[in-house]
Amino acid sequence: MSTLVTGIGELTTNDPELGRLADAALVLADGRVAWVGPASSAPAADERVDVAGRAVLPGWVDSHTHLVFAGDRTAEFEARMAGQAYAAGGIAVTVDATRAASDDALAANLRRHVAEAVAQGTTTIETKTGYGLTVDDEVRSARIAAREADEVTFLGAHLVPPGADADEYVALVVGEMLDAVAPHVRWADVFCEQGAFDADQSRAVLTAAQAKGLGLRVHGNQLGEGPGVRLAVELGAASVDHCTYLSDADVDALAGSDTVATLLPACDLSTRQSLPPARRLLDAGATVALASNCNPGSSYTTSMAYCITTAVLQLRMTIEEAVTAATLNGAKALRRTDVGHLSPGARADVHVLDAPSATHLAYRPGVPLTHAVWRAGVRQR
Repeated sequence: MSTLVTGIGELTTNDPELGRLADAALVLADGRVAWVGPASSAPAADERVDVAGRAVLPGWVDSHTHLVFAGDRTAEFEARMAGQAYAAGGIAVTVDATRAASDDALAANLRRHVAEAVAQGTTTIETKTGYGLTVDDEVRSARIAAREADEVTFLGAHLVPPGADADEYVALVVGEMLDAVAPHVRWADVFCEQGAFDADQSRAVLTAAQAKGLGLRVHGNQLGEGPGVRLAVELGAASVDHCTYLSDADVDALAGSDTVATLLPACDLSTRQSLPPARRLLDAGATVALASNCNPGSSYTTSMAYCITTAVLQLRMTIEEAVTAATLNGAKALRRTDVGHLSPGARADVHVLDAPSATHLAYRPGVPLTHAVWRAGVRQR
C-alpha cells in the first residue's frame, strides 16, 4: 500500500540536497519515504491525500522523557510557583508512587502519554527508567518501556534512595541492577548534579554501562555549572541534556565533539531556572536538540510544539534551527539516521501542520496546529 501526500505548501525535508520545497509531494510505501519532489512530478500511488497547501515536517523526535511513573506532583509544582526552589530530591515522591503501582497501571499511563505525544506530531520517543531504584522495579520499568517507546534508557542513577548510602547504591547500580536491566535497554544515563551523583560516581555508572555495550546519555549542568558536560564529551556520550549553566569551556567542548547538547526549555520554565544558552551553543557550532523532558515533577508536557515556541521566542533560535533541533538533531541525540528527516529511504514519519509554514509554530503560540500524523507510514490522525 502506497500513499501520495500531495498539495504540500512547504515541505521541510532536513535533507541537505532537497532542502525546503514548495508545492511538493511525498510518496510513502512500506513504512518508508519512497519519493520526494515537486507535486507536478509525483508518481501514482494506491492512495492520494491532498493536504491543500499545508506545511509538512518530519515527525518530532523527542529524545528525553520520563514516562514510566505513577503518582502526581501538583503540590510540588504549586509550591515552586509560590517561590520554593527546585531541588533534585522531589524525584523520591514519584519513586514511592511508582513502586506501589501495578505493571498494568504503569503501562496504561505510559501508553496514554505516548498517544498524547503522537497526536501532537511526535513520532519517535525515548523514555527512561529511574523511578524504581530497586533491581526489580528498574527491570519492570525497562520491560514496560520497551513495549511502548522507540528508545529506552536505564536511569537507575537518578537519585540515591532516601536512607541509602550513596557509594553502596552506586555499587548496586553498576553491578546487579545494570546486569538485570541491560538486556531491555539501549542506553544508560546518570543525573550528574549536586544532590544526585558527583563526578566520580557518575563516571563509575557510565563506564560500567559502556562496558556492557550501552550507549551513554547524561543529565548535566541543570542546577549549576558542574562536571556533567565535560564527562559526557570525554566518554563520547550521544547527548548531554539540560545544559542550563555552561562555562565557555563547556560550550567549546560541545562544539568540538559529537555529543549533542539537548535543551529542555519546558523544564527550565517549570522550575523557574535560567534558560539554556542556545545562541552561544549554536554560534559556537555545537549540535543542539530540543526535547520535552516530560515527567511528573519538573516538566509535565508532551508538547514539542511548546518547546519549539519557547526556543524561538525565548532562546532566540530561528524557526529553522528550532525545527531542526526537534527533528534531525533529536535523531542525532539518539544516534538514529532513519528518523528526523524526509529523505527517500527514511522512516515515513510525517507531521502535517494546519498552517502554511512551520513559522506558525512560533507565530501562533499555544494554538494546536497538528492536522495529520503518519508514524512509520501508518496514519495516526
